[in-house]
Amino acid sequence: MSIKKLNKEDIKERALKAIETGKTEEQAEVMQEWMEIVAQEVAEKVTKEQATFQNDTMILTNRGAKQLTSEEVKYFEKLAECMQAKNVKQALTDMEVGMPTTTINRVFDDLVEAHPLLSKIKAMNVTGITEVIKRTGDVEEAWWGPLTDKIKKELEAGFKKESTTLYKLSAFLPIAKAYLVLGPAWLETYIRTILTESISKGLVKAIVTGTGVNQPYGMDRDLEAAVTPGQPVPRKTAIKIKNFEPKTLGKIIAKLTNNGQRVVTKVTLIVNPVDYWEKVWALTTTKNALGQYIANQFPFPVDIIQEPSVAINEAVIGLSEKYDLSVGMNQKVEYSDEFRFLDDERVYITKLYANGKARDNNAFFLLDISEVTVEDTNNVSTTGTNDSKK
Repeated sequence: MSIKKLNKEDIKERALKAIETGKTEEQAEVMQEWMEIVAQEVAEKVTKEQATFQNDTMILTNRGAKQLTSEEVKYFEKLAECMQAKNVKQALTDMEVGMPTTTINRVFDDLVEAHPLLSKIKAMNVTGITEVIKRTGDVEEAWWGPLTDKIKKELEAGFKKESTTLYKLSAFLPIAKAYLVLGPAWLETYIRTILTESISKGLVKAIVTGTGVNQPYGMDRDLEAAVTPGQPVPRKTAIKIKNFEPKTLGKIIAKLTNNGQRVVTKVTLIVNPVDYWEKVWALTTTKNALGQYIANQFPFPVDIIQEPSVAINEAVIGLSEKYDLSVGMNQKVEYSDEFRFLDDERVYITKLYANGKARDNNAFFLLDISEVTVEDTNNVSTTGTNDSKK
């Protein structure tokens, strides 16, 4: 991992802590450091490409470089002009051109690729859409005979409307005035990079353990528990296991079939990086006849994802494709006076919205892996079920 990558990860952690503790001065300092690192990376990339192949679009395209559409060029030129105005807040308010859908689609694609979990769940770009229709369970069977009222009611019960604008995310865009003269291609790449990095971490955390209050429902939440309005949805009761042997995993995978209503061919296991290396990797790495080590050898197809938002000694196991995530983005960029930097630096803000929830309560289970040890792999225990409520 490069030094720049390490610095960015450190800055992210510091930013989260500063936000949690409410230290605005520290937030401003961390955001400035982050802005400088990202800006330098983007500037190096874009400047190099443009300087070398400035007059040859075909070569750039063949090399995989992004070519802005005429609409994108127009938008980012206008955006840079507004950001340099004396009254930047009013200029952005009066800006009639919205962020092109092609740019928003690229942000969405970048976001899906930014984290292994986001690439595995069912993520939908819902920019411009206020409602989506979702199934309440698995696909209904076809029927023989006439379409009776009873069958109609059963089919109608299998669908529901959900709002896509329930939970808003605010993404800050720190941009120095000096950067605005680098052109629309640089500004587009910079904004996409900032948006992807700023929301991916918080979004993944919400997918795994979101409370359901002003944020998506996490995979570890009990969707059948009694909930007090405005209060977090209770977490599921953890299933305690002592190993990853077939007998242990088989009992858990049987629960994922939703009482035998679906076939399970692969599962996703989400664990904290500490537990992955100390437990999962240690227990599932084997040596073949040639003396070569082969990692992540489970008795059943398992995709392993390391995720810091999962607590140590816990894990989430489930069917990643059964988590529905809707992500959209406001097409307006606004001036923000919540953070004040030096005179030549300004912070902007754009609103995103997301709504996420498991398709049913048996799509994911919370595991207690505190008693999983490398030394003892013979004991099997699957006490505790999702039927218990906290």
